Amino acid sequence: MHNLPATAREVRLVARPEGLPTPEHFAVVETAIPRPAPGEVLLRNRCFRVSASMRMMISEGAEAVEGVPVPALHPGDTLAGEAVGEVLAAPPGSGLRPGTLVIHRAGWREYAAVPAAAVHPLPEGVEDPAARLTHGWTAYAALTRGVQLRAGETVFVSGSGGAIGSAAGQIARALGAGRVVGSAGSRERAERLVAGFGYDAVAVRGAGPFAEQLAEAAPDGLDVVIDNVGGEQLSAAVALANPGARILVLGALSGQLAAHGTGRTAPVELDSFPLLLKKLTLRGYSADDDPDAEAEWYERCARWRTSGTVDVPLARVRGIENAPQALTDTIAGRHLGTVIVEP
Repeated sequence: MHNLPATAREVRLVARPEGLPTPEHFAVVETAIPRPAPGEVLLRNRCFRVSASMRMMISEGAEAVEGVPVPALHPGDTLAGEAVGEVLAAPPGSGLRPGTLVIHRAGWREYAAVPAAAVHPLPEGVEDPAARLTHGWTAYAALTRGVQLRAGETVFVSGSGGAIGSAAGQIARALGAGRVVGSAGSRERAERLVAGFGYDAVAVRGAGPFAEQLAEAAPDGLDVVIDNVGGEQLSAAVALANPGARILVLGALSGQLAAHGTGRTAPVELDSFPLLLKKLTLRGYSADDDPDAEAEWYERCARWRTSGTVDVPLARVRGIENAPQALTDTIAGRHLGTVIVEP
C-alpha cells in the first residue's frame, strides 16, 4: 500500500452529446487514489470493457434505464463499466487477498474502491483475464439456452462484427449450425467475418436493400435469429423466418448508434402476420437469465480454443488516455470483437 502513487487517472463526462459522442465530450483527469471505506476493497484495474451501449447513458436527456447496470451519467461523473481489477487491500472476512483478480463494474479508472460484495473473484490460473470481459458467454447462452440451436439449422446474427456477433458465428458453427449468415457495416468487415469468424455470408448495411441481401445469403430461410441491431434488420429477419423460427433480441444497436436522438429508442416496423402464421417466437434475452451457462461456456471455450474451433476476438487499446477515442471508434464500428482498454 505504501508504494501506491498519490494520484491516479479516470475518465469523466464533460458534456452530454446531443448525437454521437466524440473525444471532446470526455476528459482524462488526475484525482487522489480512493480510500476504501469499511467493507470496501481497493483495486488496481488491469483492464475495462468499452461498450457502444455507453452512448445511451451519456447522451443529452439520459435517465436511468431499468435493467441496465450502469446509471445515467451527468457532466462531471466518472464513467463506469465492467473491469478486471487486482485486489490491493480487502476488509477482514471478505475472503479476498492482495493479488486476487476480480470482475467488478468500476472501470474507466486506474484505481477503484468497491464494496467487497460487489466483486466476483476469477478462478486462479486464468490464462487471459481480459477474455473474461468478452461477450462469448452471452452468445453461448443465447444459442444453447435462449434458442437451443439444433444441428443443421440456419442462423442469422445481426451486428456480426460486434462483441456478441464476432463470437456467435463461431459458436453457432461449433454447435452444428448448417449455415450461418450475418450483417456488417462494411464490405471489409464482411470479408473478415467470412474468412475467420464462422460466417458463410454477410449482408452489408447500405450496400443495397437489406431484405434482398439477406434473402440471397439465406435462400432456405432462417431458423434462428440472434438480433443485436433491430430496425430494418429485425424486420427483414422476421419476413425471412421459417415456420417455428426462434428470434432472440439481445441488443438495439440501430437506436444506440443512430446519429441523432438519445440512443435509447430503436423503432422497428414489423408485419405481425408472419409472427402469427409461422408461429414464430420473438423475445428479449439476457445471458443473466441463464447464469449456469457461464461456467459451461468457459469449459467448452477452453476446448474449442485448443482445437482452433473458436477464438473470441479482443481489440486491445493501451493507455487510459486513449479510452475516449476507443469509445468513439467502438461506436463507429472501427473495431472487431470486444474492445478493452488496458490502463
